[in-house]
Amino acid sequence: MEPIVWEWVNFLVRWLHVITAIAWIGSSFYFIHLDLSLRRRDGLPNGVAGEAWQVHGGGFYNMMKYTVAPPELPEKLTWFKWEAYATWLSGFALLSVLYYHGAELYMIDPAVLDIPWWGAVLLSLGALGLGWHVYDRLCKSPLGKDDVKLAAAGFVFLVLVAWGLSHLFSGRAAMLHVGALIGTMMSANVFRIIIPNQTKAVAAMKAGQVPDPALGKQAKQRSLHNNYLTLPVVFLMISNHYPLAFGTRYSWVIVAVVLVVGAVIRHFFNSRHAGKPTPWWTWAVAAAGIAVIIGLSAAGTRTESAVAVSAKVEFAQVEEVVLSRCSMCHAAQPVWEGIGAPPRGVTLDSAEAISRHAPQIRVWAALSDAMPPGNITGITPEERRLLAAWTDQLPR
Repeated sequence: MEPIVWEWVNFLVRWLHVITAIAWIGSSFYFIHLDLSLRRRDGLPNGVAGEAWQVHGGGFYNMMKYTVAPPELPEKLTWFKWEAYATWLSGFALLSVLYYHGAELYMIDPAVLDIPWWGAVLLSLGALGLGWHVYDRLCKSPLGKDDVKLAAAGFVFLVLVAWGLSHLFSGRAAMLHVGALIGTMMSANVFRIIIPNQTKAVAAMKAGQVPDPALGKQAKQRSLHNNYLTLPVVFLMISNHYPLAFGTRYSWVIVAVVLVVGAVIRHFFNSRHAGKPTPWWTWAVAAAGIAVIIGLSAAGTRTESAVAVSAKVEFAQVEEVVLSRCSMCHAAQPVWEGIGAPPRGVTLDSAEAISRHAPQIRVWAALSDAMPPGNITGITPEERRLLAAWTDQLPR
């Protein structure tokens, strides 16, 4: 029963994570849109930066934003924080259930760094903790006074993290951990900066004082970071389902391009919401970025380029490789400990099954090193080239 229980724990925690992420991203997108759509008019109360009229669900809403704080606090004040906290907590739970519990399969690649499971877990925790600290110090440094310079420094930092993690973990875990770090940065922005600053503003008002405007400015800067990082983090968190993203030679460069693509798409919508001229150029940049990502994904695995074998490959050679490297998990009754059913329902324990799943074999084991996970069965670069050549020779 243990594999069945773990499978359901994985499923339920993932479900919770998706639900909380939807709530957090939705509220983040809404408030950025609201903030950018505020307009000034005569007759607004003192201290109001602008207002926006909205219609939804059959009703009309009149939204106003105070630059610092209203003259007095309302009796009921709604705080938006638990969706951020719940997203990070459920995400860390999922990281523990899937990656920490299955570190040998999903985190460790002996060809990259041969370490015990507990070493991989410690590296993961250290990357998340140290990564947040570096980002936070960048924001509080003199760079934090210039949003453009800070964004450039943050971009370079995340790209260096992606490159470094690609030399510590499997391709799947490396890309996932970049996403986990960004998610940690975003959630910690809420927990360590945004909510504490808002709490200080409320406390000042209760004490009859005027809140420090710098508190709101700092919180807004972190909120803007969260907004621009949302699309890249979603890409990175679902990347583990797409081997051409994480299991190829230039996966860390793909991370860099995704950061740019996600940012320009958000810039398009932010500009539109603010009533500025529509920056249509952002879609050209995004399309070019996607083209670059597709090109990078065709460069082969991290140990071999995508050079095919020129000689004709016999099926018997392919069958020997697949049966010896893949069928212990991809069988009607897997013999690998902890796996109760063939992953994704794919069986590779017969000639007919191998031929039927040739496209999946090409993507997961020939063009990328996604399978076997962590190269647990020791498939060689020569065997991957053989699989690539076989799939190339099949009729289209």
